[in-house]
Amino acid sequence: MFILGLTGSVGMGKTSAAAVFRRQKICVFDADGVVRQLLEKNGEAVEMVGEAFKGVVIDCQVNRNKLGEIVFGDAGALSTLEEIIHPLVRNKQRNFLRSVANHRQSLAVLDIPLLFETGGERNCDAVAVVTAPKFLQKIRVMGRGDMTETKFRGIIKRQMQDQEKRDRADFIIPSGLGKRISFQSIQKIIRIVLTLPGSHWPPGRQMLRP
Repeated sequence: MFILGLTGSVGMGKTSAAAVFRRQKICVFDADGVVRQLLEKNGEAVEMVGEAFKGVVIDCQVNRNKLGEIVFGDAGALSTLEEIIHPLVRNKQRNFLRSVANHRQSLAVLDIPLLFETGGERNCDAVAVVTAPKFLQKIRVMGRGDMTETKFRGIIKRQMQDQEKRDRADFIIPSGLGKRISFQSIQKIIRIVLTLPGSHWPPGRQMLRP
């Protein structure tokens, strides 16, 4: 089984790219979706997050706005949150890969926003980075209802620069040139990786064997 990491900075179109992989019948692990599940009513992380951050749990679920107010701009609080969340996400990821392998699928995609920042690329055979021009990225992000200029700058500061991600990528998926170009790029990636032995390409990469 070939493991493809899918990543990209905020507003670059990664979610749309992941949807294209799914429409091509490729199994996709959604790290952001897993985090939402962990924090929702009776989620696995609710009790631990509530103990670490008083007042954020309401009706057995984490109020993400309250939590964001605490951890945004506070590196120590953010680190504490990550220490709770990341191991749970990694466990879900391992379970996902086991399931895909058991179903004898040839390709699995790990959709992880902070893939490079957390060293997650070491668990992938190759990495695809979704990218778009900076002006388009900002338009997309600022169009979100709860976004502010300060919050946007804070998110960008936390993330690896787009250029560095592209330099480290095995594949690039452009999302600012129209849906057709993005779709064709993803189709090409699928064709390429399905013809390669997952445990041997690219040289030096290690597969995460569930």
